[in-house]
Amino acid sequence: MTGFTHRVEQAAEAMRALFPETPLQQSAYLSRKTGAHVFLKREDLSPVRSYKIRGAFNFFRKALAEGEGAGLFVCASAGNHAQGFAFVCRHFGKKGVVFMPVTTPQQKIDKTRMFGGDQVEIRLTGDFFDECYAAARAFAAETGGLMVPPFDHRDIIEGQATVACELAKQIPANPDLVVLPVGGGGLAAGVTGYLADIGWTPGFLFAEPAGAPSLHESLAAGKRMRLESVDNFVDGAAVGEIGRENFRRLKDFPADAVKLIPENRLCATMIEMLNIEGVVLEPAGALAIDALKDLPRKDIRGKRILLVVSGGNFDFERLPDVKERALRFEGLKKYFVFRFPQRPGALRDFLELLGPDDDIARFEYLKKSARNFGSVLIGIETKDRKNFAILARRFEEAGWAYQDITDNETIAGLVI
Repeated sequence: MTGFTHRVEQAAEAMRALFPETPLQQSAYLSRKTGAHVFLKREDLSPVRSYKIRGAFNFFRKALAEGEGAGLFVCASAGNHAQGFAFVCRHFGKKGVVFMPVTTPQQKIDKTRMFGGDQVEIRLTGDFFDECYAAARAFAAETGGLMVPPFDHRDIIEGQATVACELAKQIPANPDLVVLPVGGGGLAAGVTGYLADIGWTPGFLFAEPAGAPSLHESLAAGKRMRLESVDNFVDGAAVGEIGRENFRRLKDFPADAVKLIPENRLCATMIEMLNIEGVVLEPAGALAIDALKDLPRKDIRGKRILLVVSGGNFDFERLPDVKERALRFEGLKKYFVFRFPQRPGALRDFLELLGPDDDIARFEYLKKSARNFGSVLIGIETKDRKNFAILARRFEEAGWAYQDITDNETIAGLVI
């Protein structure tokens, strides 16, 4: 047993004072769908609905044992790390200050306050995480508070590795493949390290948002790379740079071990899991499940596959956007800008081109480009993606001038 393995097992044992092991469940639905034996490690069922409580608990436990952080703990987070931090502050009876961006959804602020109670103060600072993080560090330096990092620290990694410690006792036989979501890399570094130390030799895949591929780019370059821009949709994994210690532990994996998950496809997976399995997942929590779509069925048939479901802190105010993205990915909803004639009967002529399964989801004049014509944004939903080919033919035959803007991110971002 290595020192790392021993420390992880000590952390796992201590953690039982906080919450029981999260369950490992075989998914009958995903198993039937893929032909593999698919198991889900349900970190969305932890007390704070994510695995982040593990790293925070281990950091606090070790800091207090070493006499640090006697006065104040500090963190910066827009979500799951803040909630885990707050829960642990209350558990240990320690004061904590959480810095969150001003743009943080109210639901996440309220849940952090609920978990922390009187032990935690929340400060909203800056529009973006980097500003918020800088303010937290400055505050910690000024007050002597101890910063609790979200992922880039040995004690955080050891805490996240307790996921693997539990898995080793729960799964009936060693898995052929383990799929891990990646944001800052703490979970991936911990789980891969622990399983390797105990002699497991599964394949590993890492699921990363396509709009925030910090691990993929770093592995491809052979060094840590800071992304110039990040799509924040997968907020629990939208990290601009993989952690230093985390990358040191992951640097020997090939870049093609990272699956880049399209955000709109991820939304389809979230809706699928909600409608069929009744499982509520946040975007980051669905990453590993979505990665199954990139695996050829012939390669995984009969294999034992373990997926870590990292979180279920989903704000249902986001559901309309998630459904919208899912429909667009599945080809069941498109947006067009039509050059619409300004004459009586024009709308009726247009509607007569639609089929029985086609529905107008949006109709909005953008502006009148000329006295006889106007630009109209039209959203159409249908029950079969093949219907759009039929519509395109009808539009052409009827002489309608239009542009499909569904996949034009620049225009769609402005008008949809």
